[in-house]
Amino acid sequence: MESVSDRQMIESPLRVEGVVTPPGDKSVSQRALLLNSIANGKSHISNLCEGDDRTSILRCLIGLGADISEISTCSTHTNTECYEVVGNGPSGLTEPSEVLNAGNSGTTMRLVSGILSGQPFLSVISGDRSLNARPMDRIVQPLTKMGAQIIGRCNSSLAPLAIRGGNLSGIDYKMEIPSAQVKSSLMIAALYAKGHTTITQPAQSRDHTERMLNSMGANIQIDGLRVIVGESDLTAVDTEVPSDISAAAFWLIAGCCHPNARIRINRVGINPTRAGVLKVLESMGANIRLENLRDEGGEPEADIIAETSDLVGTEVGGDMIATVIDELPVLSLAASLAKGTTVITDAAELRVKESDRIKATVDGLSRLGANVKERSDGMLIHGVQRLVGSECDSYGDHRIAMTMGIAGLLASGTTTVKDAHSAAISYPNFWNTLYDLSSSSPNS
Repeated sequence: MESVSDRQMIESPLRVEGVVTPPGDKSVSQRALLLNSIANGKSHISNLCEGDDRTSILRCLIGLGADISEISTCSTHTNTECYEVVGNGPSGLTEPSEVLNAGNSGTTMRLVSGILSGQPFLSVISGDRSLNARPMDRIVQPLTKMGAQIIGRCNSSLAPLAIRGGNLSGIDYKMEIPSAQVKSSLMIAALYAKGHTTITQPAQSRDHTERMLNSMGANIQIDGLRVIVGESDLTAVDTEVPSDISAAAFWLIAGCCHPNARIRINRVGINPTRAGVLKVLESMGANIRLENLRDEGGEPEADIIAETSDLVGTEVGGDMIATVIDELPVLSLAASLAKGTTVITDAAELRVKESDRIKATVDGLSRLGANVKERSDGMLIHGVQRLVGSECDSYGDHRIAMTMGIAGLLASGTTTVKDAHSAAISYPNFWNTLYDLSSSSPNS
């Protein structure tokens, strides 16, 4: 593999083998930082996610006066870097003197908007060009019903968002699509609202916020697809963040799809609402096994071994989509090398991510010789015997960049990924790890 300006050039090695520990889970990291910032007491958070998403949530919280600092002695007893958060309760934040910058992180913008809706002051939150083009009306409408005053571009559907919060009241809200970001934004605002807020999901989405709020003593009830949250004071909790399964997914596919591979991925969070990628790969006949299953702070985790597999096509849709939405691009790569046909439906949400991920995935895989067709809400993929290296564009999207990087490990010839630096948004060490796993390293 060779870096040329902002291009990565990859060739398939004779063998892919090694041990990987991906960055800390982004969803757990962001929630641990945010919720402990409005809790009572001191907490230590270790193995945080890496890259721009961590920068974004820390920048916004510190801009609100949160007391967060990196420390050398950590009560979670790990060798990873550790952050101390000193929470001063739900009213401990202060009015920001500058615009809060969420960067490229949709999770940061939506979760922080929930906390801002409960604050009795004015704040403005914005992001980069990509984030400011992503839909925010899905949080603006219910937060406004709770009593927050929110103004944004395009009839308050796009950021920047100006939010004057406080005086919230609980509401009954039925979500149109399953979204952990929307659900979590409303749950966080509900901590400040009089009465109870009931959120009804059309299907189960990731439940990191529910688990963490429960561990912090929140007034929360779970009744099937309904989540009921009342006004609450939180108690700070130490958190050792598990490795991100969305990051692990790239190595799972590399291990399963390369003809001579064995990859061990350590300490991966396997929360059932996030682990859809394991179920999809199981349905495809993947040679995967879990070891050392354990529970850390309410989040299940395990070490995962992925080895060369004979994959077959499958169907992905319905309720499964919410548990696998971020992994669909790289799963599409696996499907392009599987026997038979894979159908992905009900995934229109991919079109409003950091890029239009349906279009970006189809474009990149097609350039490599995959037989993949774009549909309005997904893809139709007919497996082929091999992929052939070509030039692919990341579209500035970290998950597309990494998907095409893994494709380079699997395709004959040379694969070039343009704008490869975007992988650093969530996984700064991705390209180095990819190179390390290429044990025979025939790369130019």
